[in-house]
Amino acid sequence: MKKSKRKLLYLIGFVFLFLNTIAFFHAYKFTHFDETITQKPKDPKDLVFTEKLQALLLGVSLPRPQNLNSPDFSFSEIALNSNKKIVCWLSKIDNPKGTVILFHGYGGQKGKMIDKANEFIKLGYNTLLVDFMGSGKSEGNQTTIGFKEAEQVKTAFDYLESLGEKNIVLFGTSMGAAAILKAQNDYQLKVSKIIIECPFGTMLQTVKARFNNMNVPSFPMAYLLVFWGGTINGFNAFNHNPQNYASRVKCPVLLMYGLKDDKVSMDETNQIFNNLNGPKKLVTFANAAHENYLNKYKREWLLAVTDFLK
Repeated sequence: MKKSKRKLLYLIGFVFLFLNTIAFFHAYKFTHFDETITQKPKDPKDLVFTEKLQALLLGVSLPRPQNLNSPDFSFSEIALNSNKKIVCWLSKIDNPKGTVILFHGYGGQKGKMIDKANEFIKLGYNTLLVDFMGSGKSEGNQTTIGFKEAEQVKTAFDYLESLGEKNIVLFGTSMGAAAILKAQNDYQLKVSKIIIECPFGTMLQTVKARFNNMNVPSFPMAYLLVFWGGTINGFNAFNHNPQNYASRVKCPVLLMYGLKDDKVSMDETNQIFNNLNGPKKLVTFANAAHENYLNKYKREWLLAVTDFLK
């Protein structure tokens, strides 16, 4: 009987260690881009057995996001010292109404924001496009899904404020939106308005969504991934919750969401919207997923943004 109990304890200990080891590798690769590769990972359907086994046990390496295109409008490149050095593109026009700072999503870089920057320029605004740490020309290969990036939001805001800009608008998509909400929670930046697209509600929910999309049970691996993702990067990821940050946001906010989004739920979006404490508007796009809304809903997006900025 004692031997059976001992064997059971050994088995439980082995399974616990095994799952945590797998979670550690996955969490590290999810928050650290690989500078030695340029190709995106293969579709799981195209992997041979040994590649699938390696991906399952060690995680999937993701290439570091690079700036592969440049704006077709005039700009200057600037480097700012934050918790990491970040590189930005600043575009100025004649007689601007203000400046919009644009923050990209996970796995993105400032080049992904060029099309939206163009629209803000047409509306009469200067633009500042930011590479978060680990992306484009900014320092490092690490990402914290908006947690430490919040300080970089503040750095970009402080830079414009030091130039004398009074009308600063923050724009962020996905991770960029989460970073903006955390920055407002932490620093109460005196911005004029905020425009955010599809921020996740909590770190745990967004990790669970990835398992659900693969039709894989999220327990216990989602919890282990959140634990190790935070531990590796020096913060408590269970407390990285934009829906809670929203309650500290008092300036006007335009929140946009695609109803076909499989990474962020409508419940998360409603929770964030309900928690916002200033003037607010929620705009949804019926057939948009977790994507660039200009692809399918450019006219509707422009109408919403133009009306909000007025």
